[in-house]
Amino acid sequence: MKTWTALTTLGDQSRAGGLGEALERLDPAPTGVGVFEVEDGSKTWEVGAYFVDRPDEIALALLAAAHGAAEFVISEVPDTDWVAHVRRELPPVEAGRFFVHGSHDAARVPDGSIALLIEAAMAFGTGHHGTTLGCLRALDRLVDQGFTARTVADIGCGTAVLGMAAARIWPAAEVIASDIDPVAVDVARVNLAANDLEGRVEALEAVGTDNAALSGPFDLVFANILKGPLLSLAPDIARVTAPDGVAILSGLLVTQADEIVAHYTHLGFNLEYRADIVEWTALTLRRNS
Repeated sequence: MKTWTALTTLGDQSRAGGLGEALERLDPAPTGVGVFEVEDGSKTWEVGAYFVDRPDEIALALLAAAHGAAEFVISEVPDTDWVAHVRRELPPVEAGRFFVHGSHDAARVPDGSIALLIEAAMAFGTGHHGTTLGCLRALDRLVDQGFTARTVADIGCGTAVLGMAAARIWPAAEVIASDIDPVAVDVARVNLAANDLEGRVEALEAVGTDNAALSGPFDLVFANILKGPLLSLAPDIARVTAPDGVAILSGLLVTQADEIVAHYTHLGFNLEYRADIVEWTALTLRRNS
C-alpha cells in the first residue's frame, strides 16, 4: 500500500500547533499528524502528516502560507518490509565488553562478550544510535575502573538495553528500568524475557522519578533522554543519586553538553568523562559525597 508524507518547518511553537490542528481537518484526512521541536537548539518546529492517498498540494501550500511555514515537502513512502530492512542494514554493535545484536546475529557473538539481544524493529535503544552507544561505552569504562553498583535506575529506558547491561555486569544489583511510554515498558519486558532477565530487572511506567520504586538512592542512574527532560528532571536525578554515585546522561547533541554539565554541577555533580560520537555526546557525572 502506498503512503505519502508531507513535512514542513517553522519557528514558532504556537503556530506549529495550529498548523498541526489544521492538517487534521484536511480532505483527504491524514492518518497521523506530528508536531515536534527539532532538538538542535534552533527553536525550529517540524510539522508532518501521513496520508494513504496523495495529499492535496494546493491545500497544503495554502496552509503553509497561512501559518508562516516553509513549503511542504511531499514524498511517497516506498512499500518496504521494514523489519527485514532493519535486520539487513543494522549489524551488531560492539561497545567494549558489550555485544548488542538481533536474533538473526546470535551466532556472531564473540567469546567473552556480554551479549544483549535486542530486536532492532521494536523500539529506540538498539545500540546503533550514538547516545545509546555512548552510554554503553561509559558503563564499560566504569567497570574497567572498578566501579560497582548495588542499585541501578535506567530512566527513559526504551528497550531497557542499559538496565540489562548493568544487570549482566552486577548480578546481585537491584535494577529498575522505567519509561513514560507504556509501549516502551512492554518492549522492555519482552527484551528482559528474551535475555533471561525477568525478575532481575523491574520494568515499570513512570514520569521521570514519579514512582515510589524510583525514590533511590541509586549508585548508578542512566538517563538517555533529551536536553529538555534532562534539565527539568535534574533536581530529581540529583535527589535519587547516592552520594558518590554516578549519573550517565545522554540524548544530547555535542552543542548541548556544556549547558547540561553546568546545570548538574550546580546540583552537586562533577564531570568525570565525556564521550562525543559524531554529533552526540554521553556524560559521566559523579555526585559529591
